[in-house]
Amino acid sequence: MEKEQVYESITRTGVVAVIRGETKEEALRVARASVAGGIEAVEITFTVPGAEEVIRVLSDELAGKAAVGAGSVLDAETARIAILAGAQFIVSPCLSEEVIRTCNRYRVFCACGIMTVTEAVRAMEAGADLLKIFPADTLGMGFLKALHGPLPQAKLMPTGGVTVENTADWLRAGAVAVGTGGSLTKGDVSENARRFLAESAKVLKK
Repeated sequence: MEKEQVYESITRTGVVAVIRGETKEEALRVARASVAGGIEAVEITFTVPGAEEVIRVLSDELAGKAAVGAGSVLDAETARIAILAGAQFIVSPCLSEEVIRTCNRYRVFCACGIMTVTEAVRAMEAGADLLKIFPADTLGMGFLKALHGPLPQAKLMPTGGVTVENTADWLRAGAVAVGTGGSLTKGDVSENARRFLAESAKVLKK
């Protein structure tokens, strides 16, 4: 999947499923349920034991259905492991220029975490495709709106504390998508996914 297609998968529904889990089996179950609920981009975090194997399985299984990415990527070595396993996008919780360079070397879509205007500019200059506002519940919606003042061209995705109830508000504030984990994966994952998508549709499909 080309970078442009990954971006379309993320922004078409406006929701990225952030998958954590204590086992590979749990991560696979949650990822499959998220896609069954209509989400088109799933991020397997490297806090999952054997995350690269989960990515390998899902990238084959979900080909043509959803973009499969790697999250909690802190360094270039982990980014390359994920890419070799089939990750179609890489997400870092922080600004790591070496991760961005690695992704650009292999032409893989990259999102990196930012907390300040300076980090946002550095990330864009380094070639990040998407800026992850993290932790979103700490920085707040006002930060996203303020950031778009001097940087209207920035593609922003809040993650951390995103819920069904505030998804539409984040998108109205200018986010191109939201990343959600805990609120998605508690209870019936597929039903939760449908609820998230119903909220994002209020903004994306006017």
